[in-house]
Amino acid sequence: MHSDSNAVWCGIDVSKEWIDVAVVRDSAVVEQFRCARSEEALKRTADRLKQWEVDGVILEPTGGLEIAVGAALAAAGLTALRVNAKRVRDFARAHGVLAKTDAIDAHVLALFGERMQPAPRAWLDGDRQQLADWIGRQRQLVDLRTAERNRLRRASSEAARKSIQRTLGFFARELARLEEEMAVWWDEHGSAWREPEARLRTVPGIGPKTARVLLVHLPELGRANRREIAALAGVAPFACDSGQWRGQRHIRGGRAVVRSALYLASWTAVRRTTTFRAFYENLVGRGKPRQLALLAVARKMLLVLNELMRTGRVWEEKMA
Repeated sequence: MHSDSNAVWCGIDVSKEWIDVAVVRDSAVVEQFRCARSEEALKRTADRLKQWEVDGVILEPTGGLEIAVGAALAAAGLTALRVNAKRVRDFARAHGVLAKTDAIDAHVLALFGERMQPAPRAWLDGDRQQLADWIGRQRQLVDLRTAERNRLRRASSEAARKSIQRTLGFFARELARLEEEMAVWWDEHGSAWREPEARLRTVPGIGPKTARVLLVHLPELGRANRREIAALAGVAPFACDSGQWRGQRHIRGGRAVVRSALYLASWTAVRRTTTFRAFYENLVGRGKPRQLALLAVARKMLLVLNELMRTGRVWEEKMA
């Protein structure tokens, strides 16, 4: 329904019970509708969008509700792209769109796709999504356990301390059970990932949990260049300059779950390897804050991991 020079983009705002869909061409809405979020309704929506030959469908994270929508569209052969919600809000404000309804949000998402044309990112397949769900649940339980441990240190009454200790016991049992389920699932479904996981784990500091986070949440590893992979992982420093003023570089954006995993791994790396430890101590000796130095180690580790995945090699001390 359109020529190559007349792109068509779609935006979908996802709610618990339904989705709002807007299709734009030349920045004008050519179709807008609401439908249920059921499997059958999503198939009909995909067929409807295929008639428009849309160049892309834009969604934003909605607490996981968008996953089924994006997967259904991708399965139908459509290019579904999930974009950061803050980017979309900033885009809307920049264009003077201050009102917010489901229909307006869908329209803004479609316009964002048309104007910005974000790069596509593959949706997780069934196995990868299952592992991602387990990793996410594991992080939730760890965060809850940390919060309870902090409360335990501040608890003033014996009754409160006992209650917190019981809760901590539950978290410990649930984490152990989850770990067992993940191990069983990995034995049954992880054959395609065992070789790359083993290669990643040759790098000091990279254990099974970190390796699986990288395999699930950073599938571009080994295929992107150094600058791209650092930006995707959220460990790339970005300039903050104006005229002759040179501001401090800061990391921005990226995938928080990957950055967190690499940051924790960097603690082990600086203790276990001469090269990473020397790199870290050099930065600290030059006056860099320890946290910033560890992030620099995390970035250096990531570049090594990217090279290992690209070449099929395993870790050697000289690689860092």
